Amino acid sequence: MTAGVSTKKPKKKIFLWTALRKTVQALAFLTFVILAVSLHSKIWPITLSSGIFSLDPLATLAHLLASRTFLAGSALALLLVLFTIIFGRAWCGWLCPLGTLLDWFPLRSKRKSPVQIPEAWRRVKYLLLIAILFSALLANLTLLVLDPLTLLFRTLTTAIWPSLDYAFSVLESALVPIPIFQAPVSTLDSLLRPTVFPISPAVYRYGLLYLAILAGVILLNLAAPRFWCRYLCPLGGFLGWISKIAIFQRRVSSTCKNCNLCLRDCPTGTIQPDRGYVSDPEECTLCMECLARCPKGAENFTLSLPKPALRSYDPQRRHAFQVFGLAAAAIVAMRASLSSLRSNPWLIQPPGARENNLISKCIRCGECVRVCPTSGLQPAITEAGAEGLWTPVLVPRIGYCDYACNACGQACPVQAIPPLSLDEKRQQIIGKAYIDQNRCIAWSDHIPCIVCEEMCPLPDKAVKLEISQVVDASGNAVYLQLPYVIRDQCIGCGICEYKCPVAHEAAIRIYAPMPPVL
Repeated sequence: MTAGVSTKKPKKKIFLWTALRKTVQALAFLTFVILAVSLHSKIWPITLSSGIFSLDPLATLAHLLASRTFLAGSALALLLVLFTIIFGRAWCGWLCPLGTLLDWFPLRSKRKSPVQIPEAWRRVKYLLLIAILFSALLANLTLLVLDPLTLLFRTLTTAIWPSLDYAFSVLESALVPIPIFQAPVSTLDSLLRPTVFPISPAVYRYGLLYLAILAGVILLNLAAPRFWCRYLCPLGGFLGWISKIAIFQRRVSSTCKNCNLCLRDCPTGTIQPDRGYVSDPEECTLCMECLARCPKGAENFTLSLPKPALRSYDPQRRHAFQVFGLAAAAIVAMRASLSSLRSNPWLIQPPGARENNLISKCIRCGECVRVCPTSGLQPAITEAGAEGLWTPVLVPRIGYCDYACNACGQACPVQAIPPLSLDEKRQQIIGKAYIDQNRCIAWSDHIPCIVCEEMCPLPDKAVKLEISQVVDASGNAVYLQLPYVIRDQCIGCGICEYKCPVAHEAAIRIYAPMPPVL
């Protein structure tokens, strides 16, 4: 047994600062969830929810580099930068909702033997950060799908909350036929809709994919506590670099007895016994667990002049050049692919977004997807190619672009979807409708159907009807109204495709606008 090292783990003290941190974590997480799930309810302005991402300095900087524009709301991110200069990575330990979730599911205690992970792995998050910023210079924001706020928001709003909504709807359906439950269920439904759940249940594709990604991030805790924060989080890397000059840092006094208790409790494994049990301010999240454990009170967090130092896992110049090369090669490959040379006919983007170069400005936060009242906006998987991964795309068979709604542009925190007025939005052409006469039941089966014409919201209908004489299934000559599209008037809202009664693929479909002829 090593001298001076305690083998008995004493009971941890109830410590004011750790109790306060856990309270702040819970309140911050609850605020995040409330703002995320209540976008549709109009309890408060949409811009309040988008302020979540305006606080994100990584998303703000990447958008600035990609779009060459600085939005007034982005100045909020400077508050977090200033906060980090003073308190280091306290955001990660006190406020980050994904970090809080990882603390609530530690999983590490489930393993009998620890996994030894080389310290060099910490470099990965800094390399991802460099890749994000360099790609942004080339107008590519694909890697922002790894930003912790966008990752959690996207999963919460497109997978977790719709599942809870569905489960609640199933429970309602089961209880309503029972007389004793009818009144309570009706009261509960009126309280929860639209405040907590939308009036109509939201439907999103690939929910299991988003859930699996978040589950993977949590399961990494089996290898090490807060594995994501230690080795992968690009926002943590960004704040870590700033934390080198933080003026509020952990200090260890000479009364330290080298008992290793702080080392065992540090969730990011940043305490270094070979350096007198000091911690790297880049990695320390100010969780205060070490203070609660120390039996001698040898540790403290104080204000003092910073002493920035390079660590073995900090990226070197050669690492940066390697990342530059890989990022540039990847972007060239994305843009040279066949999918980008010939526009995808299903790439129907929100009003004004195509002309606004959405793919190079979107930070993949999912605000527009969440706020869409029809669930028509969905995160793109294949429609926009690799470069447009998780940018919004309209899928009319799931939902249409409501003629009386402009919420997506109002919700977008970086104006990748322009904040058009309702009148301006109604003039935007996002696609064109085409009728497949072989599938249309009026054209092919000679069964009366004018749904597409009835549903068209334009004052001067884009879908018209012509009366033609046809032969029905009985061999009789009858007059039938057959639909056709005036494409110069169609704006591509998709309600005709959504309402088309033909099973599976609709007989009338919206196609993306044709690219300009060069």
